[in-house]
Parts: sequence; C-alpha cells; structure tokens
Amino acid sequence: MPYTVDFNSVSTVGLESSPVAAALAGLRANEARYFKNKYDHTFTVEPASSAQETIDWVHRILKEERDIVISSRPLEATEIHLENIRWVYVFYESGLSINVLYTVDDPKKRAVGFKLSDGMEIPEELASKFKFARQKSRLAGMIRGSYFTFKNGY
Repeated sequence: MPYTVDFNSVSTVGLESSPVAAALAGLRANEARYFKNKYDHTFTVEPASSAQETIDWVHRILKEERDIVISSRPLEATEIHLENIRWVYVFYESGLSINVLYTVDDPKKRAVGFKLSDGMEIPEELASKFKFARQKSRLAGMIRGSYFTFKNGY
C-alpha cells in the first residue's frame, strides 16, 4: 500500500527494520520536502515487494554502468514523472538511498545519486568507488552523498 511521506511529521513507517530507521525517515522526508517545494508534488513510496520492476531497473543501471551490486535489502521505492524527468528512489534497510534522475529526451542529463543516512557506514560496494560529500539537513541530520552520470538508455 502506498505511503505518503509527511515532512512536517517524520515517521519511520515502512522503515522500522533499519538500524538507522529514524535517520532514514529523515532522509526520506528531506526528499519529500524537496519535491513539494520545487514541483508541488506529493512524495509517496510503496513497499519494495510492490515495486520490484522499479528496483530491478535501478539495479540494472548500477550493474551495467559501474558493476555495483547493493547488498542491503530494499525497503521502499517510488517512481516520479515530472516534466521530462523520470525520478526513481529506492530506500534500503542499511540507511542507503539511491535515486536515478533520467531525462527522457536528453541523454546528457542522467545520473545516479547515493545518500547515506546519518549514522550508517559507507557500504563496502561503494567505499572504494566514490568519495562522499557532507550536507547538513534539518530533517535528516548529516547526509553524505555522491553520484555518477551515465548516457546509456534504459
């Protein structure tokens, strides 16, 4: 069942099994606030069991572009289409959030972003491949993030 993320009242609904559930909920709420403020879009997520096709798409991009296989279990995902952009988010039990920005008509503007919830270690599969910058968030505490761009079609 889809869950509407409320950034005014941060909740761990759907994320309870994560050891950093509160921080991951803050990270998810931070994304919800961004989409509400920038696009007036309500951010909803669905359980991973209902979003397997979306999660498989993200995992395919990671594997084919950088030979990355995420070891953590996905908890939730969402897919958003705004203007000419397809946004996909997957939230993992470890506290990792992966988003794919995929412009439909411009292969020069496609990227995969990684965000680490406050308190989580950098996953082994990402540690040697990326440097993570820090960003402070009122909702999520200290977020560490990185990204890579790609041009292939998926």
